[in-house]
Amino acid sequence: MAAQKITKVDWHSKLNKAAHHTSDYNSTQIILRRGQAFAITLNFQTTVQPENNFTFIASTGPSPAESQQTKAIFHLSEDAANGWSATQERCEPGRMSLMIVSPANAIIGRYKLKLQIASGNKTSSALLGQFVLLFNPWCPNDDVYMANEKERQEYVLNDSGIIFQGKEKYIQQEAWNYGQFEEDILDISLSILDRSLNHRQDPSTDVSNRNDPIYVCRVISAMVNSNDEKGVVEGKWSGSYRSGTNPLHWSGSVSILRKWYRGRYRPIRYGQCWVFAGVMCTVLRSLGIPTRVITNFNSAHDSNTNLSIDKYIDVSGKTLDLTEDSIWNFHVWNESWFTRRDLGSFYDGWQVLDATPQEKSKGIYRCGPASTRAIKEGDVNLDYDSSFVFAAVNADCVTWIQHSNKRKERIYSNTRKIGKFISTKAVGTNTRVDVTNNYKYPEGSSKERQVYKKALKLLAVRSTGRRKRVTKPRRRFPAARRQNMTATTQKPTVSGKMKLDAPPVIGQDILLTLALQNLTTDFKTVNVKLRASAVLYTRKPKAEILQWSRSVQLGAEEVKEISFKITYTQYKNALLDDRKILVTAVCEARQGASLLVEKDIVLQDPFLTIEVLGPTVVHKATNVLVTFTNPLSEVVTDCVLRAEGSGLIKEQLNINVARMAPMETATAEFEIVPYKSGIRQLQVDLACIHFSNIKGFVMLDVAPAQ
Repeated sequence: MAAQKITKVDWHSKLNKAAHHTSDYNSTQIILRRGQAFAITLNFQTTVQPENNFTFIASTGPSPAESQQTKAIFHLSEDAANGWSATQERCEPGRMSLMIVSPANAIIGRYKLKLQIASGNKTSSALLGQFVLLFNPWCPNDDVYMANEKERQEYVLNDSGIIFQGKEKYIQQEAWNYGQFEEDILDISLSILDRSLNHRQDPSTDVSNRNDPIYVCRVISAMVNSNDEKGVVEGKWSGSYRSGTNPLHWSGSVSILRKWYRGRYRPIRYGQCWVFAGVMCTVLRSLGIPTRVITNFNSAHDSNTNLSIDKYIDVSGKTLDLTEDSIWNFHVWNESWFTRRDLGSFYDGWQVLDATPQEKSKGIYRCGPASTRAIKEGDVNLDYDSSFVFAAVNADCVTWIQHSNKRKERIYSNTRKIGKFISTKAVGTNTRVDVTNNYKYPEGSSKERQVYKKALKLLAVRSTGRRKRVTKPRRRFPAARRQNMTATTQKPTVSGKMKLDAPPVIGQDILLTLALQNLTTDFKTVNVKLRASAVLYTRKPKAEILQWSRSVQLGAEEVKEISFKITYTQYKNALLDDRKILVTAVCEARQGASLLVEKDIVLQDPFLTIEVLGPTVVHKATNVLVTFTNPLSEVVTDCVLRAEGSGLIKEQLNINVARMAPMETATAEFEIVPYKSGIRQLQVDLACIHFSNIKGFVMLDVAPAQ
């Protein structure tokens, strides 16, 4: 008897994609999710005989092996021990319809499916095809299972979002195009895994570990930055960005990932925290892991794990670079949703991941996954990097004046509350949701203090699994010494507050008032040294803008206001690529501790309006009108208007704006042809060398093709 010959294989692409929630991928590949049945129909040259024996082989990776779960052999109508199975749905002469199921803990990635047919002493073998297998948040037995459908729609299927930036009292929305379903993005995400150090060192073992979201997330966290593994994005927080792209100019992940892929894996210059988080969100969602972007305002970078952020200034208020500790106006990281089989079910749920290269974790620049439950409960000894994240949301801030005689003075300041307004985008809307309670108990509560003391105790005795610094050995402070460091022995005899007299707008003077009050009944002479500096969002100074000092006479309990301004001429050259200013006033009286008064200023964006000039329908052209204004009282040249949006524009659109007169309002019109229906995000920004980007976005409801 001749061996059976297959004449046609039908993968039921449309049916399987709909069932597996993979219809959005802009790809001709068969894309499936693990732990879920998929349909396949085989056509044969002759009628299938009952005595025929069907053996299926599913394999992935460079050296498939059953011992590493990278190769699965299973027979028709038998449940294999490896969790794979194939059942016959219908059988007609010369035609067989099958349902094949992968296990819920299958390795994710590219697979080949082969079929061997034994008929008597004849055996034939055929490649049925290739497919990509992803994590499955819809499967209750998958480690990434998420029960709520609205949350699955948001954290897996939403291809755009909001990243919150600014400062705690001026939180801004920044649109981001994740674009995880755009052409090539899934291929690029799988390439990121294949370019990792783990894969290059031991490809077979690396692939065999890709069934575990903990492992996959840890690899992606390392690969999104370029510090160790020639990954996707190179970070830069100082100097010029001329040899690359200013991090503020990115509006989405798609162009970054494509540029990396097409450029033969050369790291893309440059990124900062929101760029790393945006790219990681894209990659993890494309692989099927529910992921969101988190912003922590007043975020501590505790480089020596003592839960104290030491800041040093000189007598004029200038920040001194004497420590690697810092407090950022905001820091952006990711959370992904999965179980923690390594820690226990209590720690399941949201896990912190951070691709921004700050500290090494077991020898490589990466962070997490750290369970938010572990962080909230102070379990800083648990994998991975929970101590670093705990400090980011809980550390204390201590400010010191470094005097010229090498004496340092603990200064009284309005102690910055670390870890405020921890934010993420709401499910189904662009509003902000505060998730601070997921990270810590209410500030000042007995439970919060109890957790803090528990963390200090664990940090003092912990000897393994901690993050390693690059340059200096860690300092370890016992709890008693730490209390001495943070205790203030002397309070100031004056109080101070700095306020803006009007909203600060780019191109205009900034008007401020420093209010000082004598807290005693004695006459006081207060020496005030004031300084304004352009800073990054990390609060690291870039350029000095203003400096003055004066004496202020205060009678008994008197309040006196000092008005001053920072002129546009003073700050314009310092704020070409950002719009953040830090103003500090060091106030010294003869009796009492010195007082530090600080004011973070973020200059407001001029308005940019986006008007869609007709209905948005798939495959139907629609014009968009953008109106924008030169905010400066001088001519600007060489501006570029950029637009992008998944499902709306396949490649980023660039329109040159050659010249704009002072304060001129201009318009630009361009055409979009939507190629996906549903709610879509269109982003537009005006980039210019004379001021930082002016950004805007609009949500469009695109109707299906008519």
